[in-house]
Amino acid sequence: MKHGLPYVRAGQVVGLLGGSFDPAHEGHAHISREALKRFGLDQLWWLVSPGNPLKERGPAPLEQRMARARAVMDHPRVKISDFEAQVGTHYTAETLQALMQAAPGVRFVWLMGADNLQQFDQWQDWQWIIENVPVGVLARPGQRIAARHAKAADIYRFARLRGREAQVLAQGEAPRWCFVNVPMLDISSTAIRARGGWG
Repeated sequence: MKHGLPYVRAGQVVGLLGGSFDPAHEGHAHISREALKRFGLDQLWWLVSPGNPLKERGPAPLEQRMARARAVMDHPRVKISDFEAQVGTHYTAETLQALMQAAPGVRFVWLMGADNLQQFDQWQDWQWIIENVPVGVLARPGQRIAARHAKAADIYRFARLRGREAQVLAQGEAPRWCFVNVPMLDISSTAIRARGGWG
C-alpha cells in the first residue's frame, strides 16, 4: 500500500492513535489493547507524528521514537506508522483526509484520551474530524465529569453512543463518538522525560 501503510482490506475497522510518542511507553500499549477490545477494531495504527503543533518543544528524532514504539508495542494487530512524515501532513484533519484517499473503504476510528477531548475544540478543523470519522474516547475513571463539559462533547452530545455500544462505533456514519472508562497505568511521556529516562 502507498506510503508504507500496513496491509488492510476495505471494510476493516482500523483505530488510529496519533501522537508524538516521546517516548512510547506501556501506558500507550495498555490503552491500545483496551481499544482493540472495546471498539471492535481489526487493527490499530500508531501514527507517530513528526511533531505536535500545540507543543512548543520539538520531540526526539522520529527514527528514535519509531524504534522505541516498536519495542514497546508488540501485538500482531497493532502497527507503527510514520505516515504523517511520509505525506507531509501537520494536522489530524489533513492526516485523516490523506488516509481516506490512501485506503478507500477502510472504516477508521480516531482514538483519543479524555484530556484531548477537553481541548479538542482547539484542534485545526476539529468539527470536520468528528463529522467524518467516529471518535473513541478512552478515559481514566474519574475523568468523565471534566470531559463531559468539554465544548466538543456539549456540541455533539446528540451523536454520543453509550459505553455498552462501543463495539458498533465504527458501524455507523459520523458524527458519532463513544466514551469508555479504561483503568489507566499512571505513566506519562512527560514524566519519563523529566526523570531523564529518554533522549
